[in-house]
Amino acid sequence: MLKKHIVPFSVVATLFILAKVFTYQMPLTKKSLFKEEKLSSTITKTDSSKVEDVAKPLTLMAQLNFADETLPLGDKRVERKMKKILAAHTYKNTQTNLLHQKAAKWFPIIEPILAAYGIPNDFKYLALVESGMTEGTSPKGAAGIWQFMPGTARTYGLKVNGNVDERYNLRKSTIAACKYIKEMYKGLESWTLVAAAYNVGDGRLRKQINNQNQDNYYKMKLNRETGGYVYKVISMKQIMEHPKRYGYKKPRVLLAYNGG
Repeated sequence: MLKKHIVPFSVVATLFILAKVFTYQMPLTKKSLFKEEKLSSTITKTDSSKVEDVAKPLTLMAQLNFADETLPLGDKRVERKMKKILAAHTYKNTQTNLLHQKAAKWFPIIEPILAAYGIPNDFKYLALVESGMTEGTSPKGAAGIWQFMPGTARTYGLKVNGNVDERYNLRKSTIAACKYIKEMYKGLESWTLVAAAYNVGDGRLRKQINNQNQDNYYKMKLNRETGGYVYKVISMKQIMEHPKRYGYKKPRVLLAYNGG
């Protein structure tokens, strides 16, 4: 009886061992391969996202721009000049919130007009640089929010005479400024150069471009005022967009300027 049971048992044991060996040596099925590939892909994505998370933030110079035209990165001279002018516009040096108060009144009028004429929104900061700190007429005769000379104002549709001076009308003078800016852009094809031309004059800037054979504002040799003008505009933009960073506080919401 014992021998009869030994044979079947040995056969079963042998089959069991063979089954184990066969299972161990079987290649992966397509389904299992897909699972492994999916797992590998997940690990790769996780690793790459970790790399992105620890990426260094952009430097201040890389963040700065005017009308989406960036400053030349790696240019130490430009970087020193930009930092110097930024430092000059901190609250510690100017000690006034008047700029923010004016922006709160002016920008709601200026922004839609700029958009209607296809002018970059950053040009609103020119108004603050031109007349934000002071009021009245300049020694050269420029007046109003956009500091138009009488002749230029008349060329672009503003009335300037003994009875009326529309250079002080925010809405009308902004429309005139947009016409002037758009006309300059046709020839200069750079918003940064247009901003510089707004300060020194279109003809004078074109002459310098031809004489120097250079159309990069940051590499040109210009008079002190024009050479620092775009830097001032960018500084103004920084102060308005990041007031706390430069010691200012955001102003209370004010009623929109009526343009008169």
